[in-house]
Amino acid sequence: MDWVYSDKLKEHFMNPKNILYNEKEFEYDGKGKVGNIKCGDEMIFYIKVDKARNIITDCRWKTYGCASAIASTSILSEKVIGMTLDAAYKISPENIMDDLGGLPEHKIHCSVLGDKALRAAINDYYERNGMHEKTRKETTKIICQCMNVTDEEIEHAVLEGVRTYEALQEHTKLGTVCGQCKDSAVILLEEYKKKYIKF
Repeated sequence: MDWVYSDKLKEHFMNPKNILYNEKEFEYDGKGKVGNIKCGDEMIFYIKVDKARNIITDCRWKTYGCASAIASTSILSEKVIGMTLDAAYKISPENIMDDLGGLPEHKIHCSVLGDKALRAAINDYYERNGMHEKTRKETTKIICQCMNVTDEEIEHAVLEGVRTYEALQEHTKLGTVCGQCKDSAVILLEEYKKKYIKF
């Protein structure tokens, strides 16, 4: 069977950059954690900041996740060093996937762990330094913690033709691990159908 990942992804998986094995070994200015370890995916991102210039000078991370989660966060950690906090905050999963040379469709959700943890770390830095006005809240709400599926993704799925919960699962992989999100997902699915579908 052929290797389904790019060479760059393979390199970052086999030799991850800036990984942290012991939190005590790194003096950080901000820390962000996302995911759910019960479901097998959790990401923690640490940043060190030049406070005079608001630039990330160093970062570390650790994860309990798959090859895609490891590689995407490894390449992200290289990318953000030297960036301003504002620029780093705007990095999207699409940016990370492009840097990796793409991801298999069923692994795209892994690329959102790193950027969400990075944004959480930046917000944590602002909170620790009394800059509460700079803290930004995520505009989307995660409905499925296991697969990091948001309300916005459910809305987009409906706009793309999804009409049933089973189709939503196939489209987003929502509810395919622990299933605790089903009730919330069904409610949202029906709300978006009423909003967009003219009967």
